Amino acid sequence: MPNTANRVVLDLIVNNHPGVMSHVCGLFARRAFNVEAILVLPLGGGETSRIQLLVDADQRLDQMVKQAEKLRDVHEVSLCDAESSPFEELGREFAA
Repeated sequence: MPNTANRVVLDLIVNNHPGVMSHVCGLFARRAFNVEAILVLPLGGGETSRIQLLVDADQRLDQMVKQAEKLRDVHEVSLCDAESSPFEELGREFAA
C-alpha cells in the first residue's frame, strides 16, 4: 500500500487531447517535483479529463499549484486528502 502520510492529491481538470499529459508531467519534471502516482480518466463526452497526481505535501506545493493553473489546457486545480483518494484504495487492492 502506498504511504500517503504527508502526501496530497493534486486534482486537475484538463482538455483531453494528445500532449496534455506531457505538459503536466513536464512541469513537475522541470522543477524536480516527484509524482508518486498518476490516475487519469475521461469526463463526460471525453473532451475533458481528470488527472489525479499523488505528490508530497512540501513547501513547494503551493508554487506547483500556481504553475499548474497557468498551463493552457488546465481548467481547474484543487487539492484533496490522499488518505481518502483512489490511490489508497488501489494500494489496498494491490497489497492483498
